[in-house]
Amino acid sequence: QVQLVESGGGLVQAGGSLRLSCAASGSISSINDMGWYRQAPGKQRELVALITRIGSTNYADSVKGRFAISRDGAKNTVYLQMNCLKPEDTAIYYCNVVGSTFTSWGQGTQVTVSS
Repeated sequence: QVQLVESGGGLVQAGGSLRLSCAASGSISSINDMGWYRQAPGKQRELVALITRIGSTNYADSVKGRFAISRDGAKNTVYLQMNCLKPEDTAIYYCNVVGSTFTSWGQGTQVTVSS
């Protein structure tokens, strides 16, 4: 079983920054993709950013140029640096980790951007 612990959410004014972290622990085999998704009230969960085992990244168009995803393989941790935050970025952010034998989701962390 793999556990994901997220941190770093909170309340910030528009234009501000936040950094999310997600640490994986437990029965971890090889980790492949690590990513962040978000779900706003009344909307479907959507991919925000993804980073592969070899470091390739993919971003939602709405966050390109503002968000940056990175990972620390030694710590089994993925980060999401969010800059120039907008009110429409308000959502619950979920970490997702895909390994060779598992797929896990974090519990979610609330990000609220005030105008």
